[in-house]
Amino acid sequence: MLDELDTPAVLVDLAIATANIRRFQDFADRRGLVTRPHIKTHKLPQLARLQIEAGAVGITCQKIGEAEALVAAEPAIHDVLLTYNVMGAAKLARLVALSDWVRLSVVADSRSVVDGLSSAFASRPNPLIVLVECDTGGQRCGVTSPAAAADLAAAIEEAPGLCFGGLMTYPAAGKAADAAAFLAEAKRLIEAGGLSVDVVTSGGTPDIWKAETAGVITEYRPGTYVYNDRSLVARGVATPADCALTVLATVVSVPTPNRAIVDAGSKVLTSDLLGLIGYGEVLGRPDITIDQLSEEHGRLVSDGPIGLAVGDRVRILPNHACVVTNMVDAVSVLQLDGRVETWPVVARGRVT
Repeated sequence: MLDELDTPAVLVDLAIATANIRRFQDFADRRGLVTRPHIKTHKLPQLARLQIEAGAVGITCQKIGEAEALVAAEPAIHDVLLTYNVMGAAKLARLVALSDWVRLSVVADSRSVVDGLSSAFASRPNPLIVLVECDTGGQRCGVTSPAAAADLAAAIEEAPGLCFGGLMTYPAAGKAADAAAFLAEAKRLIEAGGLSVDVVTSGGTPDIWKAETAGVITEYRPGTYVYNDRSLVARGVATPADCALTVLATVVSVPTPNRAIVDAGSKVLTSDLLGLIGYGEVLGRPDITIDQLSEEHGRLVSDGPIGLAVGDRVRILPNHACVVTNMVDAVSVLQLDGRVETWPVVARGRVT
């Protein structure tokens, strides 16, 4: 069946993805953690359903559009956390509409965001659950101190239409312990002010097996774990056998004995390096480096004879699986019985 696929094709091995889902869910269950997978990696209702059936409480989305697409496509999704500041009248109106369909939680890291959320939900029958986003070292969004987290938690609880739901962070890779210390102190200060901190949610597949750090985390939001990729193999978090997503490409030119061109460029493999050498790994050919990408061309080079001919096919393990997903309209899914199905990437391009 794979021989019949047109290329470049994004392949998903369902057996591997299912095993990855089960492995982390079992880990989380043993440690009393709630699992809330981030769907940015796959953007597929079928995999969201498998994650929920395995035991996930719901899903994490970065953007409202992702949540709208997944909720519309999969009835099993009843609980959504949006981990991105929601700003502007148009987005707030969509947020209100989404809250009619699922149990919805969002995050905020400033009074400005809280004020906007309050204006949209003040007249609603049920308050919107808002978590304080904390910058625990990633230097992206988030309040930068436990004291600021406590102040914002109080502001959320006082705001009409809102209720304080807990703490959220996305820690810097390798800094799970630092994140836990920040969150523990923020939790202490908030509880001293009379509020309960029911949820402390963290994420990041690079530190997935440290999800229970210091016992302060109650919920974990793994994303890339469902597929894994070359960057996670390099970090020692996964093995190549744990990688469910690969790219099938065809050799379209062999201009010199040590150089070949494939039909997968930056519009499929992405330009993410993530500290690695080359733009992916050609499976079974450690001697080959994908040293250059243009939009539709991938350049493969080797120190010796490359041993490829025009028309040959190669499987490539991408550096960053999450971005690859959003590059294509559909993925080819290798089923447990050997069939290949085409699954539309329902939430592709949903960036608002």
